[in-house]
Amino acid sequence: MIRGDLMEAKTYKVLEYDKIVKMLIEKAESQLGKNMAKSLKASSDIEEIEYMQRETQEALGLLINKGNPPLYGIYDISHELNMAEIGGMLSPHSLLKIADSLRVSRSLKGYIKELKEQGKEDYPIIHGLIMDLKTFKFIEDEINNAIIGEDEISDNASSALRNIRRQIMNKNESIKNKLNSITSSSKYKKYLQDSIITVRDGRYVVPIKQEYKSYFPGIVHDQSSSGATLFVEPMAVVELNNELRELEIEEREEIENILRRLSNLVAEESHAIKNNQKRLQRLDFIFAKGKLALEMNATKPILNNKGYINIKQGRHPLLKVDKVVPIDIYIGKDFNTLVITGPNTGGKTVTLKTIGLLTLMGQSGLHIPADFDSEIGVFDQVFADIGDEQSIEQSLSTFSSHMTNIVNILENVDENSLVLFDELGAGTDPTEGAALAMSILEHLLARGIRTIATTHYSQLKIYALTTEGVKNASVEFDVDTLSPTYRLLIGVPGKSNAFEISKRLGLPDYIIDYAKTLVSKESVEFEDVLQAIDKDRKIIEKNRFEAEKLKYEVEKLKEELNKEKEKAKENKEKIILQAKEEARSILRAAREESDKIIGELRQISHEIDKEKTRKIQESQERLRLQLNKVEQSISDDVLNVKSNKPPKNLKVGDTVEVLSLNQKGTVIEAPDEDGNVLVQVGIMKVNVHISTLKRTELEEQDEGRTSAKNIIRAKSANVQNEIDLRGKNLDEALLDLDKYIDDVYLAGIKKAYIIHGKGTGVLRSGINSYLKGHKHVKSSRLGRLNEGGDGVTVIELK
Repeated sequence: MIRGDLMEAKTYKVLEYDKIVKMLIEKAESQLGKNMAKSLKASSDIEEIEYMQRETQEALGLLINKGNPPLYGIYDISHELNMAEIGGMLSPHSLLKIADSLRVSRSLKGYIKELKEQGKEDYPIIHGLIMDLKTFKFIEDEINNAIIGEDEISDNASSALRNIRRQIMNKNESIKNKLNSITSSSKYKKYLQDSIITVRDGRYVVPIKQEYKSYFPGIVHDQSSSGATLFVEPMAVVELNNELRELEIEEREEIENILRRLSNLVAEESHAIKNNQKRLQRLDFIFAKGKLALEMNATKPILNNKGYINIKQGRHPLLKVDKVVPIDIYIGKDFNTLVITGPNTGGKTVTLKTIGLLTLMGQSGLHIPADFDSEIGVFDQVFADIGDEQSIEQSLSTFSSHMTNIVNILENVDENSLVLFDELGAGTDPTEGAALAMSILEHLLARGIRTIATTHYSQLKIYALTTEGVKNASVEFDVDTLSPTYRLLIGVPGKSNAFEISKRLGLPDYIIDYAKTLVSKESVEFEDVLQAIDKDRKIIEKNRFEAEKLKYEVEKLKEELNKEKEKAKENKEKIILQAKEEARSILRAAREESDKIIGELRQISHEIDKEKTRKIQESQERLRLQLNKVEQSISDDVLNVKSNKPPKNLKVGDTVEVLSLNQKGTVIEAPDEDGNVLVQVGIMKVNVHISTLKRTELEEQDEGRTSAKNIIRAKSANVQNEIDLRGKNLDEALLDLDKYIDDVYLAGIKKAYIIHGKGTGVLRSGINSYLKGHKHVKSSRLGRLNEGGDGVTVIELK
């Protein structure tokens, strides 16, 4: 890690590294991953950094090629696992969290398995982490089968629980029937405040008028706020209520047994599940780095331990992409000190921050927003004195504040450090400030320390021009538009442009001319040299652009020529390929049509199989009676009715008319040596002589198919994605639900809402038990808060 707590914290703060960490935290799916991102710091170990960069590179590649991994559902389950290890009983909520974590581990294995099957195995780090995950589908299934929601255990959790709940249901019905007979009895009608049944302290009671208390045998459990109504448990149901309470106690005990059994299963594998959690946290963190790189359009930098920086088209990651101007900057090979000059608001400070922040990001294992093959040095320390840090409380001026930072830097800097100075020597007398700046730069240069400084001083421009190992750079300024271009030009010192800017803004020529006489001859000559250099630079850049343009055109012509040569070679192969593709298309179309027909037949079959209403049952009964009559009417004499011209070349699949039955059918076995043919007539198979057949078309099948399609189309148009079963008893509700599920399945609806209300929970429990075994239902769950909560069950259809 970067050494020096004070300087480390200061550097991170000045370069706004914390904002990058915040962006990374937002990309993590789980709190575990966010915690790991929050503690991210730069490293100075090049091997560790290279490993972290490969992690990010693999995650970025997977996100591009495969999409987001299934990471939702990672929780910190350390407390739950520790509790299970010491024999504690876990709550349904805790068990569901563990099941979610197990599901994520299993899903990730499927995610990486698909890549392996596709031959994409270029992700050794992430592949290794996922392969080290353990899967416990048995525990996952046991929890999911036993627990429906955070406060509800499924009837399928155990046979004992299912039996107890069935008894509770029956007992509830018995009590309600008994109470209904009381509330509807003319004998007790005058005693009742209202003909309703309610519950007090878990006991079924009826509201009795206060004055008739002595006439109504029972136990008083509550009274209204006015005292006019007593809630009395009739003696006739006291024993039934007692039995119900005993069953409820048995239910709670059985639920505790179930939760303890599931907790023990978790405890047996707690060590492996803890290891899973560590790997899931690491995977979430790695994919967060990949997502951040994808968002920034960032690349993996080349690392070196020689202090060499070569950033190509680097962009400050906190600036908007459409507004930031990319910069090219390099230092550390031919020169170790870079002096950047230019006007205010020209982008000098942003350039300085970009270099520092990209270095910290790279050393933290994050990709940097720059072009491919950008290179960064791995430094032990990064120091930055940037911005106005004047302190009123400490009575420090801007100059004093900067100098305090510089003193600390000079005390802690070593040969493998990167030092960034903003406006070095500013805030004091220009002559003395420039002298101090040159002295500081000379000291750092002598120690071989990579240093980048921004300045306004002309003396530093001359220093950079005349000193070996020091290079000038400037931020370009367009005098015509009076605005900076934010381009960084290395090797070119910045020109002040004060006279030109003043002239364009309308300052009289005589004032500008007099000002020039006040400037020393050497300064004027130096500015003239800079102006000439800038003019030559623009000409060279223009010529270079033209040369690159010509080179591009030559390369393009060469490429087109090669393409033409290849084109003739490929023509022959292309014709063969097209023929093969056409053949594949024909075969594919045939298969798709076959699958479509089979699908339609299956849908029709499902429609018929699941129709349980009375009218369909009567139709089936009439059909069976009719078939019996038809079978009885078939005899050897009838089957031997002759046709004048027996059909020739009869094949399997041909449509014929059986003259003896006056019915149409399909040949399913060709004629044998004796001329006998097996024909499918409706649902019957009959063996008849060929002379009793006549070739025809079986139009009724097409009509039947069209009719079935019309039935399905009509259902699709009318069926809704919800059904309201409130107010119905369980048998009525299940009958309606069975019909509804068939309808939505045929209509192709994938998600439906069953509204059953909360009530006593009997209807909800019965519906959920029914849904567990239904062949059309893929999964079911209770509704979320915005879907109706416990009063709604949401089903997903296959």
